[in-house]
Amino acid sequence: MELERKWFAAVLLAVTSALACGVRPALAWNDRGHMSVGYVAYRRLKPAARDRVNTLLKLHPKYSDWSARVDKQMPGAGGDEKNMMIFMLATVWADEIKRDPGYQPDGTPGGNRPDASRDPGRNTGYGDRLMHKYWHFIDTPFSTDGTALPPIPTPNAQERIALFRTVLASSAPDPLKSYDLVWLLHLVGDIHQPLHAATRVSQADPDGDAGGNLVRLDCAKCELHFFWDDLLGEQNDLKTVLKGARKLPEPKGPLVAKTDEKEWVAEGLAEAQRVVYAPPVGPGDGPYTLTLEYKKTAGKLAKQRVALAGARLAKLLNDGLK
Repeated sequence: MELERKWFAAVLLAVTSALACGVRPALAWNDRGHMSVGYVAYRRLKPAARDRVNTLLKLHPKYSDWSARVDKQMPGAGGDEKNMMIFMLATVWADEIKRDPGYQPDGTPGGNRPDASRDPGRNTGYGDRLMHKYWHFIDTPFSTDGTALPPIPTPNAQERIALFRTVLASSAPDPLKSYDLVWLLHLVGDIHQPLHAATRVSQADPDGDAGGNLVRLDCAKCELHFFWDDLLGEQNDLKTVLKGARKLPEPKGPLVAKTDEKEWVAEGLAEAQRVVYAPPVGPGDGPYTLTLEYKKTAGKLAKQRVALAGARLAKLLNDGLK
């Protein structure tokens, strides 16, 4: 109970600060970031994998909505071009259900930990109406002041990626594969956001800083996590996303070849320690004023991580989707 009260108080402080500054709850990469991951991935899919993905996405309850959105925003798009944009929209669905009244938050606090969920590891397909917010990240703890590290809650993003890719490579029924596919499209993007693989533990935040959500900035983006979410830009119409995604850097082959999700998490943790929590971000909860140099470094890393996520997602699907 004491741990839960401390965690709730910390998250309440972060939410209160966010509301005061007029920002939304953290979503990992924002819609544009996830759609950019989808753009990179789809263009790298082999024809057989593209056909299989397109078939599975047609089983999604939102497929007709995605198709209509493409028709509205990109009239005249058809064939594989339209399929690619539907794939891009599908990458965002796991965040959209957080705002859908048809889905229920589960766990504590506010659904961000699996502790009190009645079925946190459920994998039953679209009939599951739980939000599973805790699937979106793995708070790998690290400390710079010697504070003891708390355990990592499960299930989490790393565990779910491993599960979903196993299902997609199995003889499981297509409706379940469709559900696991759209979650996988999203979580591979999530785990390449450094603050979805790390939480800084300190005397001030003995349970962690919730992936940077408790670290306050000077209110240009209010919290460190929000700042990192939006580094690719905030406009998420298809035309704007496509324009930006085409300019993403080409991922390096040896990095793309790393297919173990545990390595992806380790990379995110290392980048968080090296870049995210670098000066002017200090050892406490702020507020901090980010320098132009910090913002440039962060923007460059974010583009690299998004492009790498897309390339790795494509390899995963090319190699394992049945």
